[in-house]
Amino acid sequence: MNKAERIKRTRVPAVDPALSKRLPPGQALTERFPILHEGEVPDYDLEKWDLKVFGAVDREIVVTYEQIMKMPQTSVTVDIHCVTRWSRFDNTFTGVKFSDFLKEVGINPNSKYVMLHADQDYTANLELSDLDRDDVLLAHSFEGKPLTDKHGWPLRLVVPHLYFWKSVKWIRGIEFIDENKPGFWEKNGFHINGDPFKEERFSGEDLPIPEDEWERKDFD
Repeated sequence: MNKAERIKRTRVPAVDPALSKRLPPGQALTERFPILHEGEVPDYDLEKWDLKVFGAVDREIVVTYEQIMKMPQTSVTVDIHCVTRWSRFDNTFTGVKFSDFLKEVGINPNSKYVMLHADQDYTANLELSDLDRDDVLLAHSFEGKPLTDKHGWPLRLVVPHLYFWKSVKWIRGIEFIDENKPGFWEKNGFHINGDPFKEERFSGEDLPIPEDEWERKDFD
């Protein structure tokens, strides 16, 4: 049974009406930071680490971690929402705004869609408009400290207005593409867009019963 099917077979948390404008439907609030990912946690040598920008762009580039750290830095405090039903309020991430990143590297996209590539052969699709927001970061730090390995060190994407599977850990590539093609989880039953307030969890059908497996995961 795949992950989408498991989520469909378990209970839906009740949402506190007092939090309805901030907590999406069917989410459970937690103060801890659950650790969920596919595959093993990568081990990096920052001298060899890089981030590639390629596809439908005027030129392709490769950026080092040192170059990213020299770009304008921004901190945002945001709520995050996982498709497995947990939400966490007031998370402070620090990094480079995606819009600033494109300006700094001088890239002009020639498409409206992006495929994000991470180690462990993970991918996630996004519309470029979802990245062109003031709270979307290429983040290296959480709550004033470098990200832990399990939360995506040395660099992860943070897209707080979408379910957190779109906030790719261990990001290594940004590919501009001509069509909004599905990434890893989107090919395995998850919604192509992933808006938590619209409950865009799964592809095709109405909202099914979700899982609470995150309660049995590790936490930071």
